[in-house]
Formats: sequence, structure tokens, C-alpha cells
Amino acid sequence: MILTDKQILEEMEKGTIVVEPFNRNCLGTNSYDVHLGKYLATYKDGVLDARKHNQIEVFEIPEEGFVLQPNTLYLGVTHEYTESHAHVPFLEGKSSVGRLGIDIHATAGKGDVGFCNTWTLEISVTMPVRIYFGMPIGQLIYFEVKGGIENMYNAKANAKYNERTAVPVESMMWKNKF
Repeated sequence: MILTDKQILEEMEKGTIVVEPFNRNCLGTNSYDVHLGKYLATYKDGVLDARKHNQIEVFEIPEEGFVLQPNTLYLGVTHEYTESHAHVPFLEGKSSVGRLGIDIHATAGKGDVGFCNTWTLEISVTMPVRIYFGMPIGQLIYFEVKGGIENMYNAKANAKYNERTAVPVESMMWKNKF
């Protein structure tokens, strides 16, 4: 079951869903709109290695915007910090963003119960497009969980993305054993 606007507000009052900053105008019928944060990042190397810590270069989106180019992976970040203590959050791109040829995530659209952070976006474009800090970029949808939870994400010893951040976070695949 997807939470409705009234249910999202009820869960926020209980503290099981947190969105900071919160703007009532961003609450849709069954989702909450999130915005592009002020930082982007690109990988420094042209070839990435899943077993190594690939370094990124973080930069601020200028006031006049920034033109994204095809064939480049950009890491972005949501302006909003979120917490979800009793629901599974899903981040989807807004249709208006998709209609500009912008994909906001390759595979990481689902969060875990206990995820407490900003969302790193895996942005790619089909053609050059100018983006801006604060533009609506996606929407969070919350799903009910059936059953108890043994291991909340924010309590997992091996969780790789628990450190609160306002900048995009590079892949931590290298921390896995394979």
C-alpha cells in the first residue's frame, strides 16, 4: 500500500517520516516532491573499477545553472534530508524531468526502512539540458511494511551510506567482499 497525503502527514506527526525542509505545497496526493541540491559530482577517472574507491570531484551548481552533457554520469543530491522509520521510501523522477530527457537514478530508487539522509542521484541525460539548484527533481513515495523489522538500515554495522551529507556520495561498492 502506498501512503496518501493524509497518511504521510500523520506519519510525520508521529516522527516515522521526516522531511527537512518540509513545504506543505510539495505534498502531492500520494508523494512528496524533492528538489535538486546545490552540489553535483563527477568521477575523476574515465574508467571506474568496482573493486576500488573511485574518487569524485564535487562542485556547486552556479546560479545561472549547469548544462548536463550526454555520456556523463553526474551524481546529484536532494536538497531535502529524509528519514523513514516505518515505511519503504521510493524515489522516482518527476514526469516533467523525464520529459527533459533527465534520468535521476539508474538503479537506486528504493530506500530501506531506517534510511536517514539526503538521496544521492545518479543523473544522466539524453541531450544537453540546463539544470538548477532547487528545481523539482523527484518524488518520494512511501510504502507500508508488512511484518516486523529485525535490522533497520541506520542500525546496520555494514550500512555504507549512513553518514549525513549535503553532497553526493560516490559508490561504496569497493567496501563489499567479492
